[in-house]
Amino acid sequence: QVQLVESGGGLVQAGGSLRLSCAASGLTFSSYTMGWFRQAPGKEREFVAAINWDAGRTYYAHFVQGRFTISRDNAQNTVYLQMSSLNPQDTAPYYCAASPAAVIEGRWDYWGQGTQVTVSS
Repeated sequence: QVQLVESGGGLVQAGGSLRLSCAASGLTFSSYTMGWFRQAPGKEREFVAAINWDAGRTYYAHFVQGRFTISRDNAQNTVYLQMSSLNPQDTAPYYCAASPAAVIEGRWDYWGQGTQVTVSS
């Protein structure tokens, strides 16, 4: 059974930083593209960042470019999202996802339960 468990969310002031983690089990982690998404209340889910299987390529939504960094540790089956210069528009639950395909295919087979990020002004 595949499990993706996010952690690291919380309440932070505008301009602050958080580091999200997603621990994966039940899959060959090093074979999967990993991604982060978010979905604020009343809005559609949106892509935040992704990283391919060997961390050789990373992808970011335009609104997080230069502020967020995605990374992974295949030995620990964990993917991270380092977030800095946070603003209230970043407030949302953040979800980890795993794909057996390239990012461009948009095929995300597994999802975590999410971790809440709240940025106060």
